[in-house]
Amino acid sequence: MATGRTHRPATRSRGIPEATVARLPLYLRALTALSERSVPTVSSEELAAAAGVNSAKLRKDFSYLGSYGTRGVGYDVEYLVYQISRELGLTQDWPIVMVGIGNLGAALANYGGFASRGFRVAALIDADPSMVGKPVAGMPVQFIDDLERIVAENGVSIGVIATPAGAAQQVCDRLVAAGVTSILNFAPTVLSVPDGVDVRKVDLSIELQILAFHEQRKAGEETGGEAILPPVVRDAAAVTPAEGRKGPDGDMPAVMPA
Repeated sequence: MATGRTHRPATRSRGIPEATVARLPLYLRALTALSERSVPTVSSEELAAAAGVNSAKLRKDFSYLGSYGTRGVGYDVEYLVYQISRELGLTQDWPIVMVGIGNLGAALANYGGFASRGFRVAALIDADPSMVGKPVAGMPVQFIDDLERIVAENGVSIGVIATPAGAAQQVCDRLVAAGVTSILNFAPTVLSVPDGVDVRKVDLSIELQILAFHEQRKAGEETGGEAILPPVVRDAAAVTPAEGRKGPDGDMPAVMPA
């Protein structure tokens, strides 16, 4: 995920690498599923497969937590759930505010997994006056003018931005000025934040583009190395620099089908 600043290589006093921290939620999700099925112990191989990593990496990650498992028995599921939850800070209640209650924001507000994972939606905020007071996920939407008061009254340190791209930076600046130090950004833009503020960006279009890249590679393998390109892409590839007209930044303009 892209952020507006450079992250430190480790996030805890014990020096847990950022890459390990990013995998802890994957382990926790797999462990929670095992716990719900009343599975008492799990081997590193089974847990690694459930989390989508290799077992050597899992054992290395758990060594940072001080968990090494028991030979022939594996890892205690309930203890690992507690240990990872504590490391991630999920043993306490985290109030969050969500700004931008359009289609995506409303869908996020209706997600039922926040509370079970240690997060409480303290407020839903929007800049559209016609939205104010309307119930979404059982909560009335509040006006953007009250953002600072809402953050202060609820002790919020985590904000979620689901606004259009053009409004995201201004909302981010207001959240940071109000005391929010962690932001989950769903807006299709990169946010600039000061040191001490963490940003995680979720961009669905980028994830789809990466999948499209892999699909194109697979298509190329199936056709003997030459990917089957859609008509617009084939037409663009056929235009030589002499035939094309350069755009204002020196780039070749997109070639549209006739």
